[in-house]
Amino acid sequence: MSVFVRPGRHRVAVFVRHGVLPMEAGIVHRLFGRARGADGQPLYEVVTCALEAGVVTTDTDLTLNVRHGPEALDDADTVVLPAAEEDYAERPHDPIRPELAAALARVGARARVASVCSAAFVLAAVGLLDGCRVTTHWMSAGSFRAMYPHVELDPDVLYTDNGRVLTSAGVASGTDLCLHMVRTDHGASVANEVARNTVVPPHRDGGQAQYVRLPVPDPERSATARARAWAQEHLHLQPRLADLAERESMSVRTFTRRFREETGLSPGRWIALRRLDLARELLEGTDLPVERVADRAGFGTAVSLRQHMHAELGVSPRAYRRTFRGPGTAPAHP
Repeated sequence: MSVFVRPGRHRVAVFVRHGVLPMEAGIVHRLFGRARGADGQPLYEVVTCALEAGVVTTDTDLTLNVRHGPEALDDADTVVLPAAEEDYAERPHDPIRPELAAALARVGARARVASVCSAAFVLAAVGLLDGCRVTTHWMSAGSFRAMYPHVELDPDVLYTDNGRVLTSAGVASGTDLCLHMVRTDHGASVANEVARNTVVPPHRDGGQAQYVRLPVPDPERSATARARAWAQEHLHLQPRLADLAERESMSVRTFTRRFREETGLSPGRWIALRRLDLARELLEGTDLPVERVADRAGFGTAVSLRQHMHAELGVSPRAYRRTFRGPGTAPAHP
């Protein structure tokens, strides 16, 4: 279980500023607000706060009537900071506003802090991103590097997780980040149900790079979609790169290049993540022994599965199952 889940309902504070992007604030409320436990009760309490309670302008003709001031940050378990218009101004020498820094100083040392899009600039300005690998909107990458050269920026990924501090890329990647936090806190089944109810994918392949270099891909015209679909259905066969390339009638070199262009990942990395997804699903939803889970997910052996889960999640398969296995799960067919 995530270290950020403590007894009682987890409190999420959405800290908005004038010029906030309404979609980003709404994403947080929608996704955390939809998460339910086995008893059907909400797993999170989500509140909105600002530097002052009252009307907060947005970057549209909408306004937000915010009930809470910065005191709501005092007892928040998770603080999410959406982007605002001011983040896009290129001001490499301007200090952060004192009142904004003072508000963020109220966040507890044990609270999780996350930024959506260019709100990473604010977290960097108050020192929360020091020593972290972070991301922000790819269009702001140059400005971010100029202002915070000591912070490791990865402009290609959809989000980063440094434990206590998380960042996400442009606008809609706030969805990916929130689902990741729900998945970390309560497991893939809860996060998948939230995604299903919201009609969004529970996991997006690749990173921002696919949006920077190419238009949004058309699945009907994708050069590697058939191979990916086949691999997804045959993970237990441990598909080889040569087999996937042959299915698309390409050389291995051409297939690898096109695959990375379309997904943002190498074929090997993509398959490893899909295997891990399947293993997590089997651990959560079946009674299969770890050895069978490893075989079905294409890891071959329980040792290999344990190594991959430790590397990606920091836990063993059995520890993951104890944490995220829902009550009343029906045994799987052998």
